[in-house]
Amino acid sequence: MIKVWGRNTSSNVQKVMWAVVEIGLPYERIDIGGPFGQNRDPDYLAKNPNGLVPTLEEEDGFLLWESNSIVRYLAAKHRAEILEPADLQLRARAGAWMDWQLSVLGPAITPAYIGLIRTPAEKRDHATIEDSKKKTTGAMTILDGALAKTAFVAGDNFSYGDIPAAVMANRYRQLMPERPPLRNFERWYAAIAARPAFRVQVAAVTLA
Repeated sequence: MIKVWGRNTSSNVQKVMWAVVEIGLPYERIDIGGPFGQNRDPDYLAKNPNGLVPTLEEEDGFLLWESNSIVRYLAAKHRAEILEPADLQLRARAGAWMDWQLSVLGPAITPAYIGLIRTPAEKRDHATIEDSKKKTTGAMTILDGALAKTAFVAGDNFSYGDIPAAVMANRYRQLMPERPPLRNFERWYAAIAARPAFRVQVAAVTLA
């Protein structure tokens, strides 16, 4: 049985747990980080020198950190075609969207998330929050444009390329209820929201 170290409110842990459930793997998830602490303890730093979550630990002692890498590894190891496209070009496109979440979408939405969820109202930097909202909507507009061409980010089928963007999309829709109509984005999100693994591992978890 694999172990996933990390609290379920972490967006990066949610990516991994969503993939684990899609594949159907038996698992144990251990709360660590955030209010649970322990992520700077020597024992955990020996597993993940960054002190971040998640960390994957397999029965043979293999350790892996970085959420997108964990998702790709598990899909490849278990030959999970539900996540990893067999076609090399589609697989590359899925990987590109995973990287896009890290380089564009994640940095755009993080200030709004920190400001609205983790900062008391009287201490919020409203200019920073508004700038974050603008950048996040800009990123989602890019995604909407891509989804005008395909049902999912890599093509006509769901893949692991959808996971990071959809975790952020869940936050976007809650943090920014007043947003422009993005028809393709909303159609894609409805399809994502119908997936049981997403509902349990992402949508049902309160932002914290």
